[in-house]
Amino acid sequence: MIGEHSPVEDTRPHVSTAGRPETGSVQIDLRLLETTDIHGNLLPFNYYTNQSDQPHSLARVATLIARARREARNCLLFDNGDFLQGTPMSDLTAIPANGWKGDNPVITAMNQLGYDAVGLGNHEFNFGLDTLRRTLAQARFPVTCANVTDRASGKPAFARFQMLERRLEDRAGNAHDLRVAVIGLVPPQITIWDRTHLCDRLDSQGITDTARRIVPIARAAGADLIVALAHTGIETGPDRPDQENAALSLATVPGIDAILAGHSHRVFPAPQGAPIPGGDAQTGTLYGTPAVMAGFGGSHLGVLDLTLTPGPEGWRIAGHRAEARPVAPNTAGPRVPPDPVLCSVLDDAHYHTLKLVAQPLNSTKAPLHSYLAMTRTDPMLQLINRAKTQALEQAVRGTVDEGLPVLSATAPFKTGGRAGPQYYTDVPAGPLRLRHAADLYSFPNTLVGARIDGARLRDWLERAASCFRLIVPDRADQMLCNSLMPGHAFDVIDGIRYRIDLTQPPRYAPDGSIANPGASRIVDLEHDGAPVTDSDRFLIATNSYRAFGGGSYPALPEPDIVLQGETPVRDILAAFIRKGAPVTGRVTPTWSFAPVPGASTLHLTGPGLRAYPQEIADLGATDLGDTETGFMRLRLPLGR
Repeated sequence: MIGEHSPVEDTRPHVSTAGRPETGSVQIDLRLLETTDIHGNLLPFNYYTNQSDQPHSLARVATLIARARREARNCLLFDNGDFLQGTPMSDLTAIPANGWKGDNPVITAMNQLGYDAVGLGNHEFNFGLDTLRRTLAQARFPVTCANVTDRASGKPAFARFQMLERRLEDRAGNAHDLRVAVIGLVPPQITIWDRTHLCDRLDSQGITDTARRIVPIARAAGADLIVALAHTGIETGPDRPDQENAALSLATVPGIDAILAGHSHRVFPAPQGAPIPGGDAQTGTLYGTPAVMAGFGGSHLGVLDLTLTPGPEGWRIAGHRAEARPVAPNTAGPRVPPDPVLCSVLDDAHYHTLKLVAQPLNSTKAPLHSYLAMTRTDPMLQLINRAKTQALEQAVRGTVDEGLPVLSATAPFKTGGRAGPQYYTDVPAGPLRLRHAADLYSFPNTLVGARIDGARLRDWLERAASCFRLIVPDRADQMLCNSLMPGHAFDVIDGIRYRIDLTQPPRYAPDGSIANPGASRIVDLEHDGAPVTDSDRFLIATNSYRAFGGGSYPALPEPDIVLQGETPVRDILAAFIRKGAPVTGRVTPTWSFAPVPGASTLHLTGPGLRAYPQEIADLGATDLGDTETGFMRLRLPLGR
């Protein structure tokens, strides 16, 4: 890490439009490559289904990396964060207690590919700070995260930027020594989302505020070029310290030459995407700053080509080109083959993972899937909720809270969305193994229990119900779900009964702010056959992400927390399945849509639902075929 220097204001022009480069001067072509949000998807193998049909992976992107490197005289490879979490290989095999003796497989893969520098994402902190530091000690690449500080000392917890000194060749073949400062930035919400691990250890600062402070320091340290590894998405909204998706605000910071974005699992530039105020998908810029974002799980390789020219005030960008190269150019065409060398390097970890996730737990007499989790009381979600309820009941036994009714809240994690039509849980009837438990609950959140009253319970449900669009009576084929809200924002609460009236507007906007203060979608809310009043008291089992303010939900008040567990919910679920009777798939009705006369809705789900025609029939739904992007269109009547 470069030492401290006095901040200086940077007034150099750093970006031009993406037009033709200046001529008549020295020109260096520098290619920046980006991976982001790999989420442990190293090999094209689906450990949940035990099939080698994964359409994306780092191994496929590795083939694109090799091609991109061969095309360019000067090339740097970066990762934007969220690489350490997301699959059984990253979440289970990497845990020493599970018998693995080698380095973290994710770090092994990244060492093999030769990254020049890496930024941290929010999910790097899921396993705790000590585990993260031990894991990063295995890396042969530098790491940066500028906006996280040690609470005790106030000093940076990680390198605020990494200065890469590289000898680059110009178009004439002459060498030039350049210094590239790479600044890592992470959503400041990490200290909320992973409070269980980070409480009293780390503080986080705003993305844009940190960049404004660090960029002049990096310039004063001699940086010729500044690249932001910004684990943040592209969303409109005012610049504020707690802004989660701040790439647009970041693009206005003087002195940043390029932004490699991520976190939101989107692709940029995406010519077919919706227009972004301040963004230009044709030139690949955010407020004129070259930018790229490479999707999710190894779906794309970000490629940002810069043309650099020298001037009296240093090197400047005279032109650029941005693209996100897909590993599957189209849904029907061939996919990029995985890199055989990387696959070979991961062989031992792969077979260890296969053995680990094959451990038998129990059996299920019915399929457990997430295709319909947003349309009905779902067997999969109820199984998870029952496991959490039992764990919380056991935890409060013998305490003053023992007599309170215990509820449980769980959201479906895999509901397609930006990850595509194959991103669903689908466990067939038959044996239940550890890989199935990992599929049912794919995040390393821990269990949290809290006291809530009836008023807070109703508000919780209103936030969940805001995931749906307003439905008008006597109108056919209205879209059911709000595409701006992911499925994991839809909490289903078990232990009560309620209906959702979609003729009322949503009370909350996607960002959690109040959109329609007088609206109320939750009707007929009952517990044990009696209406729930605002003063009724309950315990609720949830996860650490939601309890401490994750998503569009407020944090639970500290005095109301009765359990802050350290065991992942996934492990609680696996133990519940192992010790219980075979899963039947039968449910106790929890929620439903209130009838809307004459109305029908369209629900986009995975085509795998067609394997369960009786479930489609039970809903009175109609299969309308697939969309251009491969999602199944399901007509769902609401007048019943």
